[in-house]
Amino acid sequence: MGKRAAMLCGAAVVMAAAVPAVPAAGASAPHIADTAQAAPLTWKKCGTTKYPTLQCASLEVPLDHADPRGRQITLALSRVPHTAKKYQGPLLVNPGGPGGSGLTLAGFVAYALPKAVAAQYDVIGFDPRGVGASKPAVNCKSGYFAPVRPDSVPRTPAIERANLQRAKAFAQSCGKKYADVLPHINTISAVRDMDRIRAALGTRQISYFGYSYGTYLGAVYAKLFPQRVRRAALDSVVDPTGVWYEANLAQDVAFDDRHRAFLAWVAKYDKTYRLGADPARVEAKWYAMRAALANAPAGGKVGPSELEDTFLPGGYFNGYWPYLAKAFAAYANDKDAAPLIEVYEKFGAADASDENGYSIYAAVQCRDAAWSRDWQRWRADNWEVYAKAPFMTWNNAWYNAPCAFWPNESLPSVSVINGKVAPVLLFQATGDAATPYQGAVTVHRQLARSSLVVERGGGNHGITLGGNSCLDKHLAAYLTDGTVPRGDGVVDAVCEARPDPKPLSSKATSATAAGAELHRLIGFRH
Repeated sequence: MGKRAAMLCGAAVVMAAAVPAVPAAGASAPHIADTAQAAPLTWKKCGTTKYPTLQCASLEVPLDHADPRGRQITLALSRVPHTAKKYQGPLLVNPGGPGGSGLTLAGFVAYALPKAVAAQYDVIGFDPRGVGASKPAVNCKSGYFAPVRPDSVPRTPAIERANLQRAKAFAQSCGKKYADVLPHINTISAVRDMDRIRAALGTRQISYFGYSYGTYLGAVYAKLFPQRVRRAALDSVVDPTGVWYEANLAQDVAFDDRHRAFLAWVAKYDKTYRLGADPARVEAKWYAMRAALANAPAGGKVGPSELEDTFLPGGYFNGYWPYLAKAFAAYANDKDAAPLIEVYEKFGAADASDENGYSIYAAVQCRDAAWSRDWQRWRADNWEVYAKAPFMTWNNAWYNAPCAFWPNESLPSVSVINGKVAPVLLFQATGDAATPYQGAVTVHRQLARSSLVVERGGGNHGITLGGNSCLDKHLAAYLTDGTVPRGDGVVDAVCEARPDPKPLSSKATSATAAGAELHRLIGFRH
């Protein structure tokens, strides 16, 4: 998941045969893949200071792939072209979400990979349908996350009604503005778009590299078009058996664990932050801060829901911990809210301002799989999880609550069980909160020839190309010649996690800088 890595989540997975036009594992590709027209792509320079060799193009695809001659929409593409004599074809990259823009990610991946490896590929980024520079770009409701929102924890009927009204209004607005588009915003449609991109590139196969929700996108592509996959690397793996309701509940527990790891880190540096050397004491002060903000939001901007938004990125990337701890300490020790407002604007508000990304997140997740329309079930499930994991449970519930009122029916879930696709390489941190570890184990079992590389002791989300040389060596070897590690048990290779950061008085390392750039691109909440 990319936008909030993306808050993930459904119930039982059904076999792909239950989805119209989705073949069983090993079956030939759908007819549409074989007849897709390779529309010529016109690449133009669109480089930036950081990624000067980026090129851009656009591609028309059917809004409804069952009606290929009907209404067309436009996908925005990017490319860093290969420069080596040995050319291994296109490498499509995706940052997750749903709703993440992949145009700049192509530049990042091309420059973060070893030069000799990147030079052998055309690294292809794309904005999925409805996202970013693709047209139409979906924005269901402007100002939806404007502060100060109601407290996420519905301790009173009035607070619960306020949050329900917000969620219902968002779903209604989306249905009213995009009635003709929403039925076609889903993972299967995005996967078929990917095969249109392949055809337009004039190649029989593609390689693929995806983070977070991008792992699910890649796994579904491999299910629908197994013979089209040359190589696929999936980093921070979505559990396909829980899309999407159940996976969100699993996330809540994992994020609470990760938040407590942050609080323990703050306690470790008590001399710097003066919040106590006992993690339980630090935790009590964090929740005291939350309670104080519920009574008096900082700067008229940061109430309890915005506080959760602000500290959530720390669950994705520990490089943010020093900034969050500094703001926490200033508020708790000195009643100085300025640093807290600053980190809210940098992390919490920055995520909330991506209205297009959230709109696509909701549209894809609400359409992809079954969601309960019974709010009594939501209430019971989330209070039960909240009792053991209070940090993000209700914030996450409201983030996904439009799905309880979505104007379109859900599609059947897709099984990604696959014995025919080429060997896939999976990467997973043991303490990842956005896509918990068990999801990678599940996918490893479902992709018969996959290999699983684990970052032991790591808690970041999106772990390759972020400074861990052990992980990056496995990725480079795979992209160079298809080499994958093979172990005797569930895990095929283990890399140790990098150390946690130091307080801000220490100099940031280049690896930390690389990690920050990666997490800026893959975003939060999947």
